[in-house]
Amino acid sequence: MIFDVAALAVRDAGLRPQDIDGLLVGPQVGETPQHIPATVAEYLGLKPAMAGVVDLGGASAAGMVWRAAAAIASGMCHTVLCVLANTLETALRSPNRNPIREMDVPYGASGANVAYALIAQRHMHQFGTTSRQLAKAVVDQRHNAQLNPQAIFHGVPLTVEEVLASPLVADPLHLLEVVMPCGGGAAFIVTSTARAREMTHPPVFLAGAGEKVTHRAIAFAPDLTMGPLKSAIEQAYSQAGVGPKQIDVLSFYDCYSIMLAITAEDAGFCKKGHGGSWLAENDLTWEGNFPLNTHGGQLSCGQADLAGGMSHIVEAVRQLRQDVDGRQVKNAEWALITGNGATMSEATALILRCGDHS
Repeated sequence: MIFDVAALAVRDAGLRPQDIDGLLVGPQVGETPQHIPATVAEYLGLKPAMAGVVDLGGASAAGMVWRAAAAIASGMCHTVLCVLANTLETALRSPNRNPIREMDVPYGASGANVAYALIAQRHMHQFGTTSRQLAKAVVDQRHNAQLNPQAIFHGVPLTVEEVLASPLVADPLHLLEVVMPCGGGAAFIVTSTARAREMTHPPVFLAGAGEKVTHRAIAFAPDLTMGPLKSAIEQAYSQAGVGPKQIDVLSFYDCYSIMLAITAEDAGFCKKGHGGSWLAENDLTWEGNFPLNTHGGQLSCGQADLAGGMSHIVEAVRQLRQDVDGRQVKNAEWALITGNGATMSEATALILRCGDHS
């Protein structure tokens, strides 16, 4: 899958493999936990002048963008391939599956279900957020997925009542408020402005980026309802010289429904504690007043491990290039993309803007 999506990205950019001299990948892909960039480079037949692993959980894909831009700006390389992929773990469906992931990890530092349930419970207790408000945002994203043939839930519409009737995974989070695991991959190319203007499509520019890491385990979180994302987004806004009012496309990392509410608050679209009501009161579909995760997000398109977060970048770029069939946001000029690590511990934010050949 890494080979396939890398080839698609290179071809989409109008490049040849020999044009790639930078490579960024995720942690532990393939058969070895070490020498990962070299393993991928060897398999793809590349000899990059810059290579590295970005290990920020769900913030990894967004973190790749500014690292690639920084490497280009420093003169280390001129064109960077960023790629992530993951196979669906068939062992989890086997009678002999390892029970650690199901019975041990959920109660430890990486216990995503339990950790985000704690976050949701605290948000509900402190601000009065409701499951119905969160479910409405899930349904809006499922509406978007109906126009994305690559979405896992394409052709499977959803109602708020169905979300609320789905089994509780970790109270108060229902099954349909949790990411859909799947196999898959994604890739994109980052290059210099001059080279981008010579390529197949009108360029999309990185206008701002921000990043922040505050903790690892939920037990060390400084605040259960506000993590490092607010700082990362503010930094990205500052670099780009824009704010919430200029953003046309929202690509929020959506591992769990509660993250949509918290991200809306941290991004300045509503006051702290009003994220639930903001989700309920606005149209988040691709044709609404706040188009959110127009590909369906990880809740409805699917989460191929770290490649799930990369799907937000790919969708935002396509929206800004005006080449999304059936769900194109009108006059899309600016996009906000967020990435979020486990238990709101690591955060990356990007501001992208559309461009042309002028």
